[in-house]
Amino acid sequence: MDAVTYPDERVIKFIQDNFIPVRLAYESQPLASEFNIKWTPTLITVDARGKEHFRTVGFLAPEDLIASLLMGIGKTYFEEEQFEKAIAVFESLLNSYAKSSYAPEAIYLRGVSQYKSTHSAGPLKAAYEKLSAEYPNDEWTKRAYPYRLLQ
Repeated sequence: MDAVTYPDERVIKFIQDNFIPVRLAYESQPLASEFNIKWTPTLITVDARGKEHFRTVGFLAPEDLIASLLMGIGKTYFEEEQFEKAIAVFESLLNSYAKSSYAPEAIYLRGVSQYKSTHSAGPLKAAYEKLSAEYPNDEWTKRAYPYRLLQ
């Protein structure tokens, strides 16, 4: 990623605007053990308390890295029950990186976040319908399958 992804201007700007990056060698102790780092690159999104919210392992192209980082931000907000912020991040991911492998999970989590913020089942059913139409064989479509029955 040092040769292709990290030098990309979009990646540099996105990281500068959204993260405090920390780079460790995979054998750096005790942090490598504490964060269960077994391979490089391992990218982990943690909150201010050091709690992990998302991780990826392996090479990512610039667009995929930014989509991955957006997923990490969105999941952090989701897990901290800041659903409006999570929705905004998932929508940003879907608007800018709709073809990314992270898009189905963003659709799913956006629907769940909308449900949790409104207590209306409509967003869950809408998430399933979008997933089944656009990603019929994706694991997130399978996870949303029960939502098809909602009224």
